[in-house]
Amino acid sequence: MKYIYRLYQLFVVLPLGILATVLTALTVVVGCALGGGHFFGYYPGHWWSRFIIRLCLLPVTVEGRENLEPDHSYVFVANHQGAFDIFLIYGFLGRNFKWMMKHQLRKMPFVGFACSASHQIFVDKRGPSRIKETYDAARETLRSGMSVMVFPEGARTFTGHMGLFRKGAFMLADELQLPVVPLTINGSFDVMPRMRDGKWVTWHPLRLTIHQPVYPIGRGSQNVQATMRQSYDSVMSALVPEYQGYVENPDQ
Repeated sequence: MKYIYRLYQLFVVLPLGILATVLTALTVVVGCALGGGHFFGYYPGHWWSRFIIRLCLLPVTVEGRENLEPDHSYVFVANHQGAFDIFLIYGFLGRNFKWMMKHQLRKMPFVGFACSASHQIFVDKRGPSRIKETYDAARETLRSGMSVMVFPEGARTFTGHMGLFRKGAFMLADELQLPVVPLTINGSFDVMPRMRDGKWVTWHPLRLTIHQPVYPIGRGSQNVQATMRQSYDSVMSALVPEYQGYVENPDQ
């Protein structure tokens, strides 16, 4: 079955995936240029992500959608297991949001151009002025009523285990007194870990767990630390036993 699945990837997933990516990127760019940024900045990517996962025949389970209130702005934080984290969250979280992503992704063919056109937030740490621009963009997004999605580890895992959380997302939530929603991703590391980028997809179920929001208990460093610690514990609690526990990530 492994080799049949690989043939399927080569002759079905690859060509249809490339076509879907190009068409999605063009739709986003044109739609946003015409003034439909709120719609075209999310829904084409949402449908593209669902299509890619369905095309790869990967089963998806989502738990905890009832924990989210309609029309509420959140800071979403998740563990970062692999490339399919993007498809799982974008396709199945069910909320309009903006990504906070590494600035290097701006150079990805088609995808980077679409992300720029739809005003996703590129995290650029190459100097104080660029860091300020990143946080100003995130702050403006949250104040407009939109949510943001952050991988606070800052890098994908090499082992399936979680590394440390960085505090940037939690400082934003503290400043604007917004709840943080922890998300746990299971299965993405087994589907395609970073050590196999661009190679064969391995069939494995995916699961997204949406935890209860962590509301601020005050303002300032104490609240930031408490929110970050509770979010980390929530994400860790829903990981499968195989990937439980902290393992240092040298890429952080």
